[in-house]
Amino acid sequence: MSNELRRVTRALLSVSDKTGLIEFARALAERGVTLVSTGGTRKALAQAGLPVLDVSEVTGFPEMMDGRVKTLHPAVHGGLLAIRNNPEHQAAMLANGIGPIDLLVVNLYPFEATVASGAGYDDCIENIDIGGPAMIRAAAKNHGDVAVVVEGSDYQAVLDDLEANAGSTSLELRRRLAQKAYARTASYDAAISNWFAAQIGEASPAFRAIGGELAEAMRYGENPHQSAAFYRGPEARAGVATARQLQGKQLSYNNINDTDAAFECVAEFDPARTAAVAIIKHANPCGVAEGASLVEAYERALRCDPVSAFGGIVALNQTLDADAARKIVEIFTEVIIAPDASEEAIALVAAKKNLRLLLTGGLPDPRAAGLAVRTVSGGFLVQGRDNAVVDDMDLRVVTKRAPSARELSDMRFAFRVAKHVKSNAIVYVKDGATVGVGAGQMSRVDSSRIAAWKAAEAAKAAGLPESLAVGSVVASDAFFPFADGLLAAAEAGATAVIQPGGSMRDDEVIKAADEAGLAMVFTGHRHFRH
Repeated sequence: MSNELRRVTRALLSVSDKTGLIEFARALAERGVTLVSTGGTRKALAQAGLPVLDVSEVTGFPEMMDGRVKTLHPAVHGGLLAIRNNPEHQAAMLANGIGPIDLLVVNLYPFEATVASGAGYDDCIENIDIGGPAMIRAAAKNHGDVAVVVEGSDYQAVLDDLEANAGSTSLELRRRLAQKAYARTASYDAAISNWFAAQIGEASPAFRAIGGELAEAMRYGENPHQSAAFYRGPEARAGVATARQLQGKQLSYNNINDTDAAFECVAEFDPARTAAVAIIKHANPCGVAEGASLVEAYERALRCDPVSAFGGIVALNQTLDADAARKIVEIFTEVIIAPDASEEAIALVAAKKNLRLLLTGGLPDPRAAGLAVRTVSGGFLVQGRDNAVVDDMDLRVVTKRAPSARELSDMRFAFRVAKHVKSNAIVYVKDGATVGVGAGQMSRVDSSRIAAWKAAEAAKAAGLPESLAVGSVVASDAFFPFADGLLAAAEAGATAVIQPGGSMRDDEVIKAADEAGLAMVFTGHRHFRH
């Protein structure tokens, strides 16, 4: 084991995030480690009274070009890359006056944060780190001799390792740190390349990299035999990845997937216009509604499918208040996600120890561009996020009867929800609330029938004499290829239809709608969600 230990005599520190830096550097100095640093990091160390060499004293060159060139020098990279037990490498170091660097501490220019802040093109470019990744990769390659730290959370692990090994680092630690170092530079370069592709309008770059930072390791994935972990991407988008969890046990893989689906769905409803609630089960809405208050919206959403709502996810587009919280906790709910919550609401939810409460600080913008990624055997598919919003669509009336104002309002509501229902999707809506949802069926007519059946069952549960679908409107995420699905909706009691249009049999479907007395509009936009 002793031949795997490497004594740390000199460390180079260059960090943009200086959290914990002074304490870490002081502990190194107390062990007799020579500190070398650059720019703002060197200044911070010197101001703390620590002895520190400027990197220019090592290279013999000053920092230049606004700091773009400072560590790209053989005196630095030779110290990182030299194999300590290689005689030729040792001779080259001696002949060229290169000293070893046994520990590299670097975190990169905050490119991702700069992009997330909405900074301009030139500012983003200036926050692309060059020397940092070069040093990190060099040190990680030579992990047999050099330890590399890219995250402040590893400072203590390094100090513990030095303490356990009398001032040396272990190969086990250096390997672990090297893996993280390469993962960090890969994620960093992925963020840069994807940002660059967006800047030049390149939807299909020759190489596509996806990177992320571990949010948490998970006990298992969709099923207990599958491993899983949750990663945060560089996109600044309010949601599960950015939320504070106030209480409850760890979110599972399925919880995160379903909660994301719920929050993206409820975000379609402008909180300045109306309160809205979405209840999700297995990534599909089982009830969505607007209301004068959140509690009213929740009660109307719950009415759509009270059976499926048990053990579901509840998403709200406004601050969770006490009235809504009190009602939601009456049945078993896995997760509540909202932009914020009142103190009274938080206290009410806290009484249910297994109920998770997530607060996001805002809503995701349904119009925002972004990437959606899905793996396939031997590769992955990448597409733009479905950011089409029905309020921006030019709705075209194609039937003899035009929809009434109420029908048109419900049509828009239904199409917002259909966007978030697995295909084939059929959604019945009446008075700003879903009354029946048919999801994920192989034929559209089956989705129509299931949604109609759900509406009838919901009426029975509410003690009403007729199906909730009577007098409703119906939305389809894609065109009706035949009139049968549309006729099934008419039979259930729907009076108006919203669909993308575009079928070879559109004329046949329009004729059937006219004969049934339905109003129908085409959106020209499809919302497949597989």
